[in-house]
This record gives sequence, structure tokens and C-alpha cells, in this order.
Amino acid sequence: MSTATARYAGNLRTEATHVASGNTILTDAPVDNHGRGEAFSPTDLVSAALGSCMMTIMGIVAERHQLDLTGVRWEVTKHMAAEPRRIGQIDLTFHLPATLSEKEQAILENAARTCPVALSLHPDIRQEVQFVYE
Repeated sequence: MSTATARYAGNLRTEATHVASGNTILTDAPVDNHGRGEAFSPTDLVSAALGSCMMTIMGIVAERHQLDLTGVRWEVTKHMAAEPRRIGQIDLTFHLPATLSEKEQAILENAARTCPVALSLHPDIRQEVQFVYE
């Protein structure tokens, strides 16, 4: 069974549907690459997927250690490189509870850095990840 189906909607927009849930994602080409920028670009999705994957793996580890990470937030910034046009760097900042011990922090940070998306991205894509405990 397919993970997703997709179609080109024209005007540099795509629509992908997650087969199991029926959820859809639209993409647009970014404004700096002939697009309207009215939705995530495909490279935005890659960057957002990295943050979501890291958070998901931290969540799995947190449940195992009976830690509550509800409300943890993060920001992601994508930096494009030229020739060839590609993602050059992804910056992520996670805001986590200051109540976590140093051991818990180390466990969560290791979990994030070893998520499947992080390990799947080409090594030329720099992943700059910060963990802020507040």
C-alpha cells in the first residue's frame, strides 16, 4: 500500500494525500523560485519534518522515562544553497522545561539527534540544533 498519493494542481502547486488518514498537504514553489509561496515549499516540508521527527523521538523517549513534554515548542529555519539549488543548512531551536535533569537532557538530546529524518538527510546538509531549557 502506498504511503501517499499526489497530484500536480498546476501553477507550481502540488497536493499530497496521506493514504491511511486522508490528510492532505499542499505545496507551492517559494516566491524566490517562481512560486506564490502560499503554502509550504517541498524544502520547507523537509525542514519541518526534521523538527517533527526529532520531537516525536524525544516524545517516545520521554514516555519511556515518564517525562511530560506537552507544550514543548521549536522553531526551524531553512537556509538554501545555490549551484545546485538545495537545502544547505537547517537550524532548529527546541524550548524544553528547565525542570529536566542533566541526565534527562542528555537522553532527550541524543534521541533528537538520532531521529530517522536526521540520519536520512545528506551529510552536506548542516543540522544546527539548539536545546534551550526554560
